[in-house]
Amino acid sequence: MTGQIPKPSRHHLLHITRRTLSKSWDDSIFSESAQAGFWSVLSLPPLLLGMLGSLSYIAPLFGPDTLPTIQDRLITMASSFFSKNVVTEIIEPTVRDIVANARGEVVSLGFVISLWAGSSAISAFVDSVVEAHDQTPLRHPVRQRFFALGLYVAMLIVAIAGAPFVALGPRAVVEHIPERWADLLHFTYYPALVAGLLVAVTLLYRASLPKPLPSHRLVVGALLATTVFVVATLGLRVYLRYITSTGYTYGALATPIAFLLFAFFLGFAIMLGAELNAAIQEEWPAPVTHAHRLRNWVLARVWKPRPRGDRADEVSPS
Repeated sequence: MTGQIPKPSRHHLLHITRRTLSKSWDDSIFSESAQAGFWSVLSLPPLLLGMLGSLSYIAPLFGPDTLPTIQDRLITMASSFFSKNVVTEIIEPTVRDIVANARGEVVSLGFVISLWAGSSAISAFVDSVVEAHDQTPLRHPVRQRFFALGLYVAMLIVAIAGAPFVALGPRAVVEHIPERWADLLHFTYYPALVAGLLVAVTLLYRASLPKPLPSHRLVVGALLATTVFVVATLGLRVYLRYITSTGYTYGALATPIAFLLFAFFLGFAIMLGAELNAAIQEEWPAPVTHAHRLRNWVLARVWKPRPRGDRADEVSPS
């Protein structure tokens, strides 16, 4: 078996669509998405504390203006997805406050606690992906929680290591290319952002499963998740702008409610993409991955039972 998905027929597409929708309903996609969204909101300050607090030590190595540039990039990136009031009233003040005060927090017990709190969102996403593929019995809940913590720390390290290059790279490139190419580089910002989101979701799907599927088999679900999230956020931004223009408002709760809705759609998109991948796997089972085959081979060698002949020297109690 090559693991390649054969050319789907209309029957296959209808069956996969029905299976995705019915399994999503059976897995309580709305309540799971709300749970993931809730933990995402609560995990935002610890996430920013862990990343920006660590960058307060690392970023100055790349220049005195590196940390402010990273701060501005984060706010700009948030503006690409969230509405203006969410950015100006929640994300931007949080980022600026953490940048101003996080350096001392990194060496405190609070930073260690923030790692556990910040991993709650990743834990919710991992749980939903594992449940979508019916692999929940393969990993103990306590082990899965610590697995989510390890995955969160790994993602945090990658973000900390890559942030200076992502923040300073485009500016360095613009300084060494013709001006007419600079506009082209600017236009590729949003496609690159969506592509990065697609890769991140694919890696999340791959890393979450106790029995992972081949990466190329997870791209379809990741593409659906990315599309649903981008369309949902654009639609929500238009809706919020329309509601604001009509004079209707939720008062002081308007911004938190909008932020929770954005987080809900993120959880909904990730879970729906996982359900689609599970439906495709059910229709066309993929072969065991090389990594899983190697893991089984190592475990078979480590836990290989002793032959019966090795017990011949044991003396019977009688």
